[in-house]
Amino acid sequence: MIRWTYTDSARRFFPDTIAKLYKPERLPRVAVAIGACLAISGGIAVAQKMDKGSAGHIKAATSAVDANFIKANTPTSKDWPTVGLDYAETRFSKLHQINADNVKNLGLKWTYNLESVRGVEATPLVVDGIMYVSASWSVVHAIDARTGKRIWTYDPGVNREIGYKGCCDVVNRGVALYKGKVYVGAYDGRLVAIDAATGKKVWEKDTVIDHTHSYTITGAPRVVKGKVLIGNGGAEYGARGYITAYDAETGEQAWRWFVVPGDPSKPFEDESMEKAATTWDPAGKWWVNGGGGTPWDSITYDPDLNLIYIGTGNGAPWNRNLRSPAGGDNLYLASLVALNADTGKYVWHYQETPGDNWDYTSTQPMILADINLDGKPRKVILHAPKNGFFFVIDRTNGKFISAKNFVDVNWATGYDADGRPIEVMASRSPDQSFDSIPGPFGAHNWHPMSYNPQTGLVYLPAQGVPLNLTGEKALAQNAAAPFKYGATTGWNVGFTLNATPPKNPPFGRLIAWDPVKQKEAWHAEYVAPWNGGTLTTAGNLVFQGTADARFIAYNATSGEKLWETPTGTGAVAAAATYLIDGVQYVSIAVGWGGVFGITQHVADKEGPGTVYTFALGGKAPLPEFTKYQLGNLLSGVKYDPKDVPDGTAIYVEACATCHGVPGVDRGGNVKNLGYTTTENITNLKDIVFKGPFVDKGMPDFTGKLTDADVVKIQAFIQGTADAVRPKPADATTQGANTALQK
Repeated sequence: MIRWTYTDSARRFFPDTIAKLYKPERLPRVAVAIGACLAISGGIAVAQKMDKGSAGHIKAATSAVDANFIKANTPTSKDWPTVGLDYAETRFSKLHQINADNVKNLGLKWTYNLESVRGVEATPLVVDGIMYVSASWSVVHAIDARTGKRIWTYDPGVNREIGYKGCCDVVNRGVALYKGKVYVGAYDGRLVAIDAATGKKVWEKDTVIDHTHSYTITGAPRVVKGKVLIGNGGAEYGARGYITAYDAETGEQAWRWFVVPGDPSKPFEDESMEKAATTWDPAGKWWVNGGGGTPWDSITYDPDLNLIYIGTGNGAPWNRNLRSPAGGDNLYLASLVALNADTGKYVWHYQETPGDNWDYTSTQPMILADINLDGKPRKVILHAPKNGFFFVIDRTNGKFISAKNFVDVNWATGYDADGRPIEVMASRSPDQSFDSIPGPFGAHNWHPMSYNPQTGLVYLPAQGVPLNLTGEKALAQNAAAPFKYGATTGWNVGFTLNATPPKNPPFGRLIAWDPVKQKEAWHAEYVAPWNGGTLTTAGNLVFQGTADARFIAYNATSGEKLWETPTGTGAVAAAATYLIDGVQYVSIAVGWGGVFGITQHVADKEGPGTVYTFALGGKAPLPEFTKYQLGNLLSGVKYDPKDVPDGTAIYVEACATCHGVPGVDRGGNVKNLGYTTTENITNLKDIVFKGPFVDKGMPDFTGKLTDADVVKIQAFIQGTADAVRPKPADATTQGANTALQK
């Protein structure tokens, strides 16, 4: 007779006679594994009895998604239940129906219009043919992946007037799915739980601790042990970073961990904050400027170690000479940090960029892997942050293993045996201009990388967008000042972003990186930076979207390009792959944007955010593409050349972060003002003060600019357009050129 034993960990039943087949210390893991299989098979069995895509089917399929589901899905990759596919966030699919031999036969099955014109950065989640994907302004779409038809959409109702409160477009990097609920972090700082079947809000929580600072959410939540984890952005605006865990069922706060210390005149939240405070100089009053460190993207989880890993952000302001004048590492900026999954308590950290001075966030997606180093198996974190070095870190204890630059850098020559960077001290000069390589856009930004254990390679979207920087002599929080970049909308970086062209050219590149040898295996060059995240599969493939509006498949071993298709707009997100009724599909959500895509345009096409879904033999027609129209260079706006110098300073403070340089940049998903209409610039007051574009994210500058300021901005815009116009110089353009040189 078989006696059944209840296990709380698996919340399922298994026969205790199985114990005879396993060692006692393995029983908890066996219980979880069997419980997972029963949970998944039970959920799928119920779902399969219903019409696919019906409310009942969706409820049954999504209610089965929990920790056991994710673990059981990892060996098969049948579904894509969490943003990085598995807890290790490898983005390596075991599916191989589509492979290097037949990928040339990949064809379009369907497209879905996300109805967005700003950046799309989310990887779709798919469970039993039901897809969830977010678009700009944190709008969530539920799609029947069998047909491409809409099931529901949920708009959290973010006030479009606050678009300026985020540095890097009104984007969202995805949702989480757990026990019948979809979780999204809204741009304005709310965490929202949505019924996965109906699209109705279940609960929401305001995650923002201080609304006098510009906190946002752009990252994807993760669910760990029944808790929804979310970090915030806003370091450029003077925010203090933290990550919060909320009960997935009720939304009640479970714990919160701050990245950097608060006001030292008040009690510290815990020992980790007390320790961190010793690495900051109080003379900089870092708590006034927030300190930064916002963990706005990467969160991973190791169930075996019960550790959550977060990547932390840059300093606020960027310039350490202002933030912490006497120096110091400024913990826990630009670090990998391990937290206890139950309590949120600090366990260990490794700081990749001590005393960050260059906006070198460590928030870029990380991968957990088990690899052999020096003949021994190691549990590691693979990470490529903004600073240009690829790190291998022991994830059990945070110990440094190795680091090697994967692009050219000029701030450090390498890392010593203790894991400290060997810095080039000129890059910390308080007042000398320098080319920042990598620049603040990063050698690798938020675009996800993937790891294929069959090839042993990481597929890394790398780039270079160098900038010329000069340190500011002083910083007044949220105070406008001539040429203070983005000051009118709240930026506080401590550097002047100079008009002087840096010597290094920009580039975009897909790198296949060997983390054991710490060297490149192969790479593919692109026409520009800001190309999409990667997906790799057991079919020996790597998929990546590009800034110039293509979706490409490469041979994962050799780097040979095997297939590509146009996407109608630049693709920056990473793709997902999954099975539906035994057929493998590949989906990518495209939509040009992000901090680079706001002001720059690379593709010769433009279009709305769109989900493209492919399968072998797909025959659906591509949607019609719209040719990108740059427009004519601005002319006919009357102005006084004497206003150009002052207009330049005001433009840098108020307009440059979104509109770029008039007539020089091409414009991105926000219009370049050098190529707008004469009427728009002539009537600029009617646009900047409670104007018609507020519902699209245009700030209302009432109280921030004066009528006289607008007149000077008009002079700069038209004067700059005249200066770059290919025609013989006249007095007007000479005046503009002189002002620009100053």
